[in-house]
Amino acid sequence: MIINNKNSVLLVIDMQNSFLHPDGTMSKLGFDCKKLRDAIPGTEELVEKARSFKIPIIFTQYVYHPDFKDGGWLVDEISPELRDIKLCVKGTWDADNFETLYPMKSDIIIEKNRPSAFISTQLESYLNSMSIENIFVCGVTANMCVETTVRDACQRDFRVFLAKDAIAEVDDARMKVALMAMEYFFAKVLNVREIIDIWNKK
Repeated sequence: MIINNKNSVLLVIDMQNSFLHPDGTMSKLGFDCKKLRDAIPGTEELVEKARSFKIPIIFTQYVYHPDFKDGGWLVDEISPELRDIKLCVKGTWDADNFETLYPMKSDIIIEKNRPSAFISTQLESYLNSMSIENIFVCGVTANMCVETTVRDACQRDFRVFLAKDAIAEVDDARMKVALMAMEYFFAKVLNVREIIDIWNKK
């Protein structure tokens, strides 16, 4: 498979302290964040290789305002515990990127308050201005923000490539379902080594 690296981007989804660090709010909510840390090594490798191939990197960050008035129905009715625990409040350590996956000045950061990185953000504008055709995706969590973003990207006619060993979920069953859904209709599912080989062919 030949891909033009100049028309490609690496999209790193929500690799934040909240989801990955033992002291993050997701752990305090009772989720098994050890499973989410499975996404770290593969994501680190993709970020390193993307930089060496001069492929742009976009990091998303899930953030809420301190008053959570931007949380909508999700926070108000479905999961009010997100407000109670102060998940991913903008400007806090919890919302910041995990230490080994910190953006550089040359990277783009997209802040979002919904699972999809396309909803009420500038992501699509950035992709279009950069003439992006191919989006390589990694991050967390597979069944929520990763899958929702992958679906939205595909339906906007971007070619989506998912790094199956650089994503993770708190539950094995949800991970399996997410991979099945994305591979069935929305993305080409590859491993990290296969993606790097594609970039290397340029």
